[in-house]
Amino acid sequence: MADESGLPARQQPLDRTAMERVLARAAELQAADADPTDAVLNEDQLIEVAREVGLSPEHLKQALAEERSRAQVPEEHGVAARLLGPAHVHASRTIKGTAAATLDRLDLWLQREDSMQVKRRLPDRMLWEPRSGLFSEMRRVLNVSGRGYYLRPTREVGATVVPVDDDRVLVRLEADLSNVRFERTVWGGVMTGGGVLGTGALITLGFFVPVALIPAAVAAVGGYFVARSHAPLVTRAQLALEQLLDRLERGDSPPRANVLSALDVWR
Repeated sequence: MADESGLPARQQPLDRTAMERVLARAAELQAADADPTDAVLNEDQLIEVAREVGLSPEHLKQALAEERSRAQVPEEHGVAARLLGPAHVHASRTIKGTAAATLDRLDLWLQREDSMQVKRRLPDRMLWEPRSGLFSEMRRVLNVSGRGYYLRPTREVGATVVPVDDDRVLVRLEADLSNVRFERTVWGGVMTGGGVLGTGALITLGFFVPVALIPAAVAAVGGYFVARSHAPLVTRAQLALEQLLDRLERGDSPPRANVLSALDVWR
């Protein structure tokens, strides 16, 4: 069967969007049928395959870096995720630099500006946690950094830095707020449960039902707002990660240590 050009359907040219759909579908079909051990390719082989299908090596290296930096964060479902918001936030960006130098700069920023301390350090990944102690609390109360300590509530902050090419790296930052969400869930549940018990007690004592329902209604509203107080923390943590990436992208130097930050870090 031919179209107006006279060419059979199988010889008609495909536009870029159609070509991408065909290639993606072919890869999906092959992955479903193939043995998982059969399709092991190194980076050079992937670059060659990319050239054959018209993809640039630069874009392939970018995609590889994104794949290698991808954190294994579980997908969130259920009432807590829908009502309170996510337990994890992340941000990523490609910047100029090397992996080691970028991690060093991140470490200085987080220790001096966010009162964090190193939890683990690996060749291409670091983890930080909020620093405890008197000087850390003084810095937060006095807002020494001037921007607020938006990563303070987190359980930990992680950074993965993967080379894209000789001049660029992909930086992926993640903040774990699961501890905060759990606390909000518990306190919201306790408040709501207390109101229900109060209503039950008033009904038992013979109070007029509309009056007896007041404690449950007030507690339910209060519990809801306690639970929803998690959302602003998520927004601020997301902002803090994006600001870190902004500084790295601009090439800003970490600030010099002041008296409180020096006492905090070297205590």
